[in-house]
Amino acid sequence: MATAPRPRTSTREPEELGRRLAAWLDTRLPGAKVTNVSVPGSNGMSSETLLFDLDHPEAPLRACALRLAADPAAYTVFPTYDMPRQHRVMSLVAEHTDVPVPRVQWLEEDPGPLGTPFFVMARAEGRVPPDVMPYTYEGNWLHAATDAERAALQEASISLLARLHDQFPAKKAEFLLPEGTGSPLRRHVDAQRAYYAWVVGGLAPSPLIERAFARLEELWPREEGPAVLNWGDARIGNVVYDGFTPVAVLDWEMAAYAPREVDLGWTVYLHRFFQDLTVGFGQPGLPDFLRREDLERRYAELTGHTPRDMEFHTLYAALRHGIVMLRIAYRQAHFGEVEIPADPDGLILHHASLAAMVQGTYW
Repeated sequence: MATAPRPRTSTREPEELGRRLAAWLDTRLPGAKVTNVSVPGSNGMSSETLLFDLDHPEAPLRACALRLAADPAAYTVFPTYDMPRQHRVMSLVAEHTDVPVPRVQWLEEDPGPLGTPFFVMARAEGRVPPDVMPYTYEGNWLHAATDAERAALQEASISLLARLHDQFPAKKAEFLLPEGTGSPLRRHVDAQRAYYAWVVGGLAPSPLIERAFARLEELWPREEGPAVLNWGDARIGNVVYDGFTPVAVLDWEMAAYAPREVDLGWTVYLHRFFQDLTVGFGQPGLPDFLRREDLERRYAELTGHTPRDMEFHTLYAALRHGIVMLRIAYRQAHFGEVEIPADPDGLILHHASLAAMVQGTYW
């Protein structure tokens, strides 16, 4: 099936980045050589990743990944990219849990060497469920797997979330609280409102997103539950698997201090996003994989915490994803890849499912 070209993600040249990185590394490991520089096929539209090998007899890492803040010239998805924050979260997760995160090494906060702050970490070897085309479509390793293999991957993946929430000392995640007042959930939602205001600043707002925010208030949980460290972008597309076993959990830029259900709702909805998209194009997708009821039941068995208010939290996930989709669409328009329609809600790829959640008819 024909697909639209990937949206532009960067104005940087990998070869030039590699040369500048080598010059910076020479100050840490004199004589170090940077080789086999490449950009992963799944390089995101937020922070960027560069893969390389490090050749030096005293190198603490050989197979490396460079994580650097998004290029401001590429009309960034988020207003700020706090690389020290990501580095700190990954270091703490490695210290306090058995969740597999890549070993983080050097952190550079000075934007001088590469034009932006960055850190270097170990490169994880394995395979990742694809986003383009999504793993719910035919023609990729996860779709081609057996039901038993996908069940094993699902079990291992929900276990990652349960272990992160249970093992990490919640108090050590309080530094992730946004500024403001109120509970961790209230601050999280208020931060999303501020993000939405930034996305539509000077542009057409989305009536659908604004209705979704209003619906959130109507569904607000009576008991929010204790806050824990949230991975943030909790989905299988951010996990590297060896076979069907997770070996690395990636992309911690959205990490938060929030109720468990914020992460769980994101996991549930991001799969639904791909599944709905696949069904809309006439394929069955993976209807028995990552189902909401199965994830909620297994999470409760693993943690002793029964997920609550999941209609609120799946709506919140769809709303948050809608804001990101709107920003990406406005960026595509910025680069001349699409035209902005009269109705900005049409820029949100999952506007029909978001509208159904607002109306209470989706589930």
